[in-house]
Amino acid sequence: MKIIFATNNPNKLKEIRQALGGNFELLSLADIGFDGEIPETGRTLEANAMQKATYIFERFRQPVFADDTGLEVLCLNRAPGVDTAHYSGSRDPERNMEKLLNAMSGCADRSARFRTVIAFVTAERKEMFEGLVEGKIADSKRGDDGFGYDPVFIPENADKTFGEMTIEEKAKTNHRVRALSVFTDFLEKTF
Repeated sequence: MKIIFATNNPNKLKEIRQALGGNFELLSLADIGFDGEIPETGRTLEANAMQKATYIFERFRQPVFADDTGLEVLCLNRAPGVDTAHYSGSRDPERNMEKLLNAMSGCADRSARFRTVIAFVTAERKEMFEGLVEGKIADSKRGDDGFGYDPVFIPENADKTFGEMTIEEKAKTNHRVRALSVFTDFLEKTF
């Protein structure tokens, strides 16, 4: 089965392709010849994921899924949340991490979680799936692997940040992989 993943983010594509294995053919936006902007105007992860999946489905009429991920920090009232990708006013991960670490100075409780929502759209259905991982924010950046906030997020039961982990280590606790697991179970039972 061919499924469009509404992204051109090479890191996400690599992660998802590895998690899917050979069961489904994953097409990126580049694979289908789409290089435009997809609207993301929702104020929740669920709304953004569904908006992106629906937008691409309406143009290409093929099964499509999209995700939206938010980092929710307890002492910041679950911010940055839906604004995770552009928390600093830009999509620069270095600036976003710097703003986060500065905002958390003085926070005794560094509890946080990553939450991923996947929206899946076909002609017959619209479905949502969620994955999350609890953890905490490190005092400073550690590690150069991964992307986004990986160098400052330490998942539960770990002593390394996602940025210090290999792809295989990260996949064991990753929020996106957890959401994808629920999603692929659904696909295998349904299609």
